[in-house]
Amino acid sequence: MKNRGYYGDFGGAYLPEILVATFDELEARFEQIKQDPNFWKTYVALMSSYSCRPTPLTFAQNLTDHFGGAKIYIKREDLNHTGAHKLNNVMGQGLLVQKMGKKRVIAETGAGQHGVACATMAAKFGFDCTIYMGEVDVIRQRPNVFWMEQLGATVVPVTDGTRILKDAINEAFRDWVSHMDTTHYVLGTACGPHPFPEMVTYFQSIIGLEARRQILEIEGRLPKRVYACVGGGSNAMGLFSGFSNDPVELVGVEAGGRGLSTGLHASRLKSDDASPGIAQGYKTYFLQDDDGQMKETHSISAGLDYVGVSPILADMHDKGLARFESATDDEVIAALKLTMQKEGIIPALESSHAFALAFKEAPGLSKEDIIIINQSGRGDKDIFTVADAFDDPKWKEFIRTKAEQYHA
Repeated sequence: MKNRGYYGDFGGAYLPEILVATFDELEARFEQIKQDPNFWKTYVALMSSYSCRPTPLTFAQNLTDHFGGAKIYIKREDLNHTGAHKLNNVMGQGLLVQKMGKKRVIAETGAGQHGVACATMAAKFGFDCTIYMGEVDVIRQRPNVFWMEQLGATVVPVTDGTRILKDAINEAFRDWVSHMDTTHYVLGTACGPHPFPEMVTYFQSIIGLEARRQILEIEGRLPKRVYACVGGGSNAMGLFSGFSNDPVELVGVEAGGRGLSTGLHASRLKSDDASPGIAQGYKTYFLQDDDGQMKETHSISAGLDYVGVSPILADMHDKGLARFESATDDEVIAALKLTMQKEGIIPALESSHAFALAFKEAPGLSKEDIIIINQSGRGDKDIFTVADAFDDPKWKEFIRTKAEQYHA
């Protein structure tokens, strides 16, 4: 057990006995497809025809000029079908589900992008689909809930615990235990029991492979740093995978919330509030108290509001293979606003964490240096949260008018 799916001291597969056979089958199937070069070709061809792969690598000329330091490039996962990097993982797992002969998929979601992607995949492949989502996230991500339901998925609001992402994961596991023969759990991030961290990273690595090839084609050299936001870790692992063997600094940016000193954040690797523990089938850093009880988290972004982190990133942190920082809610909103005004690009609140740190550090780099920011998703899903943060009077009037129409 110790060596199964471990990354240093983190990872593993801590499973109830009832799930062991299901995970054995999943691991065996995953090992088969990794050894089959035709599977990867099929996957890339599907993503090329159904989605927008390869996604562009955009030179941010105006932001570069504004900061006067490193050349800033943006990896545009927001242009991937469904608006985020999440489709990379779910389409790969969808092909795997076909091979396993199962007819139903379930998923958890926080920001809703994974839920929309999973509902999209289920519609494409003809699977039944159930999405678990914390009640808090259902409220703040209502546009994504609407699209999931229109795509044919059943969205189940989770009212247990803190009613956010970790609670949705717990509920999805409960469902899976009861329907293992017909159902596959499409875990959305590089967390959970083995083989999920490795499998999600495998499919998301398409981001980093593309970005590396693209920057060499455009600039003829590698970047100095690459930046990605870190919730569970799927988009970060996707970008980092392309540069892990290069002399490139890998920088992950967690949710600093209202500040690390306040306790109202979701920073596992940068703060002192996390410690190693075992939950949800794997070992990693969790925000927990001395008794192992999970703490409440806070982030302006639903997708980073998670109590744990990928065991692969935890290992990279301990070994100094990547650097982890945090960005506060206020810094994130400022970075989002600047990106919109300077480049006409609207990053998701999650992605805006990476932008915030990159903007802080870019002026201190040479004009000869290159940095890449992974824009893991687009920001239209965050319109309610962002409009409130901007305190936009026209938006408030729109909401009041709509409310009056509904109650007329």
